[in-house]
Parts: sequence; C-alpha cells; structure tokens
Amino acid sequence: MRALFDVSPTENQSDDPYTPAEVQVSPREKPMGFWQHIDELRGVLLKSVIVFAICAVFVGFFVTESMEALRWPLDYVAKDYPDFDTKLGTISLMEVFTMIIQLCVFGGLLLASPFILFFIGQFVSPALTERETKAIKPLCFSALVLFLLGSAFSFFLLMPSTVRIAIELNQAMGLETRWTAGNYFTTLTWLVLGTGAVFEFPLVIVLLVWLGVLTTEFLRKYRRHAIVLIFVIAAIVTPTPDPVTQTIFAAPLYALFEISILVSSRVEKRKRIARAAV
Repeated sequence: MRALFDVSPTENQSDDPYTPAEVQVSPREKPMGFWQHIDELRGVLLKSVIVFAICAVFVGFFVTESMEALRWPLDYVAKDYPDFDTKLGTISLMEVFTMIIQLCVFGGLLLASPFILFFIGQFVSPALTERETKAIKPLCFSALVLFLLGSAFSFFLLMPSTVRIAIELNQAMGLETRWTAGNYFTTLTWLVLGTGAVFEFPLVIVLLVWLGVLTTEFLRKYRRHAIVLIFVIAAIVTPTPDPVTQTIFAAPLYALFEISILVSSRVEKRKRIARAAV
C-alpha cells in the first residue's frame, strides 16, 4: 500500500499531486486520434468478452462440481439438524436453466475479473504519469484482495449464519422447509458478490482523502454517522432481517472503516511532508 500513497517528488514531475493533466503529460502517451482510441477500446472489450466467455464455459463444464461446492454452507449447518432435509428442488420448468445460467455468468465474471482489470490497465496506462501508474497497480491489487476477502467472509461465515437462523425460525414456527435450488443459489450469489463489493469501500475512502475530497478529521467527526450507515448497508445486503446476521456483517465493515482512517491519516501526513519540502 505504500506505493499507492507515495507522494514524494519524482524526476520531471511536479511536487503537487494535483497539477493539471495538461502539465503532467505522460512520456509514454502515444499521439492518437479519436477513432484510434475507439479502436483500442474495442479491442479491450473484445478481449474481455472472449475471456469472460471462456471462464463462463469453464464454469458450465464443471457446473455439477460447482453446485456441490456451493452447497457447503447448507450442508455444514445441516449437520446440526438431523431432521432437516437438505435436498433442493425446482418449482418451475425453467428454474434449472436459470440457475445454471446464473452460475455460469457470475462464476465467469469472478474468474475473468483479474484479466479484465489487466486489459483495462493496459488501455489507460499510456495516458498515465509514472506516479499515477504506481498508484493504479497497488489499487487494483488491493481491490481484488478486499473483494476476495469479502466473498470468503460471506461464504464461510455470513451464509451459514443466514441458513442456520432460517432453519431455526422455520422450526420454531412449525413450517415445512421447501427451499428451491434457484432461491438458494440466488441468495448465495447476492450475499457473496454483494459482500465482496462492499468490502472495497475503504479503498474509496482512502482515494477520496488522497484526492483531497475528504479529510481524516471529517471521518472522525462523523464516525457515529458512519456506524449508522454501515448498519443500513448491512440491512440492505443481508437477506434476513435478524440483528445477529446484520451485526456479523457490520462488524468487519466498521473495522475496515477504522483501518481506512488510519491509512488516510498516513496519506495526509505524506502530503504535508511533500508540500513542506517544496
């Protein structure tokens, strides 16, 4: 993360990170016309679509194994409930097709995302300064790591908690459980991808502080408001309204918020040192 917020001056570059783009011209930028840029963008989109299609087909080829792996939260919780039937069914003719397409699409996007980020980086890198390039690389890496951490947290902790609470509520109310495969995998997809995306919000905060839009003083001042906002996000992302699941989801988010404040204070300190050296 140090390279991301390194504000020390480099050769042939202004000490001010906010120097206008027309002054900080990248020596690697090639003079290109509008249609040449469009042609390169078309190449990036084409490569991204091809990689996504390959990954989606790969997931589809192993769809049975993928479904067995994604059933882990359900099977793990069901061990504590011997009378609970873990069989998933369908209630419509097209549900199985919808479920398979959903698995292929989201699984393909997940596998292809590192390659797509690489293609986008190749497209924009010639227009970036050396300083900006050094910032983009750790930013993309951090975004990928945080997304994977959020997805793993949701799959191994949040989803089992959701399943457990749903089972207990059904049993407490004397209801017969008839979960469908489409409902289960839709809930799992929403939780895993939603949590992975939400876990990237510290990067947004640090980036806004780096750009001067936010300050650590502002973040500390409105810490209580941030806690309320985090619980609102938890209520939206989590599929169950119970406070236990929402708290499990909100706790790491608040920890990430505090970490983002610490990193942001370091960013501001580096900016002050760089400006004092001018």
